[in-house]
Amino acid sequence: MARLPLKVSPKASRDAVGDWMGDALKVSVTAVPERGKANQAVIELLAKVLGVPKSRIRVLRGESQPNKLLEIEGLDDAELRRRLGRPAG
Repeated sequence: MARLPLKVSPKASRDAVGDWMGDALKVSVTAVPERGKANQAVIELLAKVLGVPKSRIRVLRGESQPNKLLEIEGLDDAELRRRLGRPAG
């Protein structure tokens, strides 16, 4: 299982996976941060980018914060970073 730290920007002009900020990946979503809408948008975007089912991604920490920690089932950290275009290490 891989863990992915994120910095999420809700209410953005478009859904996008951005650059790395240290160990955290910047992700922008158009959804508003209320009633889990932004979290769901982040999960849908990352599922599409990573090629995994949405059901394999969950928020471990930061449900209501911009800094989140996600867990992706079925990928290890090296494969996760390869799919996101960043070598492990």
